[in-house]
Amino acid sequence: MGVRNYLVEGVSCAGKTTVATELERRGHHVVHGDRVLAYQGDPVTGAPLPGHVHEHHVWDVAEVRRIVAARDAPRTFFCGGSRNFAQFIDLFDEVFVLEVDQATLVERLTARPADEWGGAPEETAMVLRLHASRQDIPDGVPIDSTRSLAAVVDEIERLAP
Repeated sequence: MGVRNYLVEGVSCAGKTTVATELERRGHHVVHGDRVLAYQGDPVTGAPLPGHVHEHHVWDVAEVRRIVAARDAPRTFFCGGSRNFAQFIDLFDEVFVLEVDQATLVERLTARPADEWGGAPEETAMVLRLHASRQDIPDGVPIDSTRSLAAVVDEIERLAP
């Protein structure tokens, strides 16, 4: 949807949804990928799959392509995580990866309600494992998301011309 399109990624609890909401508040066009693009599917073929498994949290590639092609806004920020980002990452002008240290991540996970992903003990363990391994996180410009929300979004705006 944007003349320039940006992906904001990171592990669970890195702040993707919070950043998306603040970007929207500041007047930017934002796509909440985990809300409007995500479904359970095969990361390679895109075929829908039953259940709720982290490895099958994918985005609708055709819909990502459609939104990017629209070019209706000067900038569009796609915020969220997907296991099939390799199939559409080339569409983005830049990728921002929200970085968080382990202590802050543990603090945020502990505060997360048990009914939100990452709140259950086995999901918390997975998030910590993914954080340590950097598996499922694309390469991109690191953004220190342990800072204030205003500072994080200011930096993203500065780096997204």
